[in-house]
Amino acid sequence: MNEDVIRVVGLGKTYESGSNKVVALQDVNLTVRRSDFVAIMGPSGSGKSTFMNVIGCLDVPTTGSYQLDGLEVESLNDDELAMLRCTKIGFVFQNFNLIARTSALANVEMPRFYNFRGLKGRVETALRRLDEVGLSERIHHTPNEMSGGQQQRVAIARALVNDPSLILADEPTGALDSRTSEEIMAIFQHLNDEGRTVVIVTHEPDVAAHCKRIVKFRDGRVVSDEPVANPIDAREVLAGDRHYK
Repeated sequence: MNEDVIRVVGLGKTYESGSNKVVALQDVNLTVRRSDFVAIMGPSGSGKSTFMNVIGCLDVPTTGSYQLDGLEVESLNDDELAMLRCTKIGFVFQNFNLIARTSALANVEMPRFYNFRGLKGRVETALRRLDEVGLSERIHHTPNEMSGGQQQRVAIARALVNDPSLILADEPTGALDSRTSEEIMAIFQHLNDEGRTVVIVTHEPDVAAHCKRIVKFRDGRVVSDEPVANPIDAREVLAGDRHYK
C-alpha cells in the first residue's frame, strides 16, 4: 500500500482569459501521508481553494505532477478522473450539498450508484455509515427535517460510503455554531484515529487547531507547513471543556 495519499511536485495553475493571466498556484510541493490530518489555510486569493480543486480532481494543474494514492492524476481522461473522484475521495462541503427531498439513507447511498461496486451492498453500507456518525435513528428523515449538524453528519456518512482513501472537507463547520462545530470535528478526529486521511480547507484557526498539521498558502505558494504540538481534542471539549460549562 502506498503511504503517500497526496503527493504534488512543482504544482502550478494558471487561468487565462484572453490576454489576461492569473497565477493561482506556483511551484507547490506537498505530501500528505496515510492517516494524516491536515488543515489547509490562507487568506482569500491565497490559492487554497484552487489547491483543493486540484487535489479533489475537480481541476487539473497547468504544470507539475499530482499523485493520488499512487495514481498519476494528470495522465487520466475525464471518465477516469470521474471514477477516481468517486472511489478515492470523499467530499464534505460547507453547505452539505444534500438532495432536499431525499431521505438521509438515500443521500448516503447515492455515490454507490456511480462506482464499480454498483448496487451490491449499498443499503447495508449506507446504514453502517449513518450509524458511524450517530444517525441510525434518522435514516428516513429528509434534510429539511434535520438540524445543520445532522445534515453535515449525513454528508460525512455519504463521503465515507465508498471507503475512500481521502476525506476532503471544504469549510465543513462554516455554517455551524460553535458547539455543533466541535461535534463535527470530533467525528473527523474519530475517523482519523481509525486511520483515515483527512484534509480540511478552513479559514478558522480554531478549526485548524484540531488537526495534526497546518499548511498555509499565500500568493499561490506554500509559506509554512508545521505540525500542531497539541491538537485540541473535540471529544474532551464536548465532555466538559470550560467553553461549554
